Amino acid sequence: MKPQTFKTRTIAMHGLALFLALGCAGAMAQPTADVEALEAAAQRGDVRALFTLAVKYERGENVARDFIRSNELYCKAAARGDTEALMKLGVIYSIGRGVLADEGVAALLIGKAAEQGNERAKELLQHVSGRTGSVMPACLSEPVAVPAESPFVPVARKDLELLVLRWAPEYSVDPDLVIALISLESKFDATAVSPKNAQGLMQLIPATAERFGVKNAFNPLDNLKGGLAYLRWLMAYFKGDVALVLAAYNAGEEAVERYRGIPPYKETRDYVKLITSVYKKASHPYLAEIVAPSSALSRIRRANY
Repeated sequence: MKPQTFKTRTIAMHGLALFLALGCAGAMAQPTADVEALEAAAQRGDVRALFTLAVKYERGENVARDFIRSNELYCKAAARGDTEALMKLGVIYSIGRGVLADEGVAALLIGKAAEQGNERAKELLQHVSGRTGSVMPACLSEPVAVPAESPFVPVARKDLELLVLRWAPEYSVDPDLVIALISLESKFDATAVSPKNAQGLMQLIPATAERFGVKNAFNPLDNLKGGLAYLRWLMAYFKGDVALVLAAYNAGEEAVERYRGIPPYKETRDYVKLITSVYKKASHPYLAEIVAPSSALSRIRRANY
């Protein structure tokens, strides 16, 4: 294959997106079906119901358009052997619709569909290039087991972990800390909602989401970026003191200042204890230019050290 320039690859990706919108549409057309019946069949694992429902959520046919939900359904259908869903998922990763664009993952998915005899996937292979180290999305892989006594739930969403590894350094936050925090906050469930209305992957309350520019708290990447921005701010505000940062993330920086340290709330103290049992670094680098440190920090240190 001849080497592609950036411009050529860009044109190819636009062609891929056009193929998705036009070339696949006719083959994927399905008779109109009752959405509730489709949902019930999808719950039972019916492959055609999963695929048809994915198309409906993608196009907004008789349901609110929801790319995240659509992508999940395509992945479930692909995991059950549907090569059309596998190829479609590859295109989704190539253009970054509802997921972080990753041409390596796209190549794996489209290549697997081509190996299984999907003719469209064979045509698309020339537009994507593989990369060393790319892995299949988590919904196509087995969950990773952890000891039953762990305070954290098994993390099967390896694609979300990859998002953390990709974006945490951009915000100067240690990915290991973020993974430990998300494991406890939402158990890697991007749709989680707490009794206090904390939402999404990093369990942002609406006020915090708005403060850090999160438009959709249930979009994993949007939520992650908002949570990372908040952690970066807290790191600067408390000069990298991990325990204080975690306490503030759970209870708010005002509570930490008022109580001159970790507030005497059982939830907050357990929260800090659990995360620091996994992430053992007491201090974390911070960007001093983000915000001036808390005026209460010297009093907090005198009270605790």
